[in-house]
Amino acid sequence: QEVMDMEVKPQPSQPHWYERHIQPCLAELLGTALFIFIGCLAVLEDSGGTGRLQPALAHGLALGVTVTVLGNI
Repeated sequence: QEVMDMEVKPQPSQPHWYERHIQPCLAELLGTALFIFIGCLAVLEDSGGTGRLQPALAHGLALGVTVTVLGNI
């Protein structure tokens, strides 16, 4: 009787190999490419008086947008 009253909890499944190996590498590649691209464009479009502020804002806004859009992945 007691054996039948015990609940059997299912074992959590292991993540797929893609989620363990490929997805983090692709995320790192996308993030690095985005920051290099945004940073280079921010420096190329320097209007003279902004100095270091324009690249810093470009990187910060790009990071904010990326986290907002892709945060639930």
